[in-house]
This record gives sequence, structure tokens and C-alpha cells, in this order.
Amino acid sequence: MAKIYHLDVVSAEQQMFSGEVQHIQVSGSEGELGIFPGHAPLLTAIKPGMVRIVKENNSEEFIYLSGGILEVQPTAVTVMADTAIRGDDLDEARALEAKRKAEEHMNKSHGDVDYAQASAELAKAIAKLRVIELTRKAM
Repeated sequence: MAKIYHLDVVSAEQQMFSGEVQHIQVSGSEGELGIFPGHAPLLTAIKPGMVRIVKENNSEEFIYLSGGILEVQPTAVTVMADTAIRGDDLDEARALEAKRKAEEHMNKSHGDVDYAQASAELAKAIAKLRVIELTRKAM
């Protein structure tokens, strides 16, 4: 069995990553997924969160994903994200402000739709902050 596989992480704007990896971790619609070499073929939605990439040389990279699709094939994995931002490129002050606004909006919401929208924005802001934190630790 192979010890690595090819990973592509793409967004509507650009290709974020392309290379050989040992494994990845991504937030699937049903929970956290760990994709290792030899994983069964899979096609699933991914929710706002991150993809943690463990490269061939054991270094790690973290990319924020706003959502998208994960496709696993026998020798290649593709993450197609709506929006993808490298951890190094995230703005912590903006993420903290987005989190504050979402929490404020949730406290003031008067309907299910408002609350759901604010909750989704809060999840995205928290995911960005987590990616920032993990990127710093990996350095």
C-alpha cells in the first residue's frame, strides 16, 4: 500500500495546493474526516472549517475552507472549496470582528432565518481563528 497520495486543493479563484501528502484532515458534513492512503472512494460535502495537510516531509499546512466538496479516488484526493485561504493569509483582527458581529447578531435575531445566518457566520469566523492558531503553532 502506498504511503502517500496526490492532493489538490482548489477554490473558485485559484489552486491553493497541489502535491504529495501523507494524509489530510477535513471537516465533512457528517463530522471530521481523516483521509489516509488507500481510503475508500468518497464524495462528500465539506463544511466551513479547515483542511490540515500533512505533507510528504511531515510538515503541516492549514487552509481555511468556507465549504465545498471532497472527492477521494484511489490515488488522488481533490478538495473543491467555495473559498480557500491559507492560514498565513488570514487576518486575525478581521476574523475577531466577524466573530463579535455574528455573536451580536445572534443575540438580537428575531427569527429562525436570522439566527441560522448569524450562526453560519459565527462558524466561519471561529474556523478562521482556529486556522490562524494552528498555523502559528506549526511554525
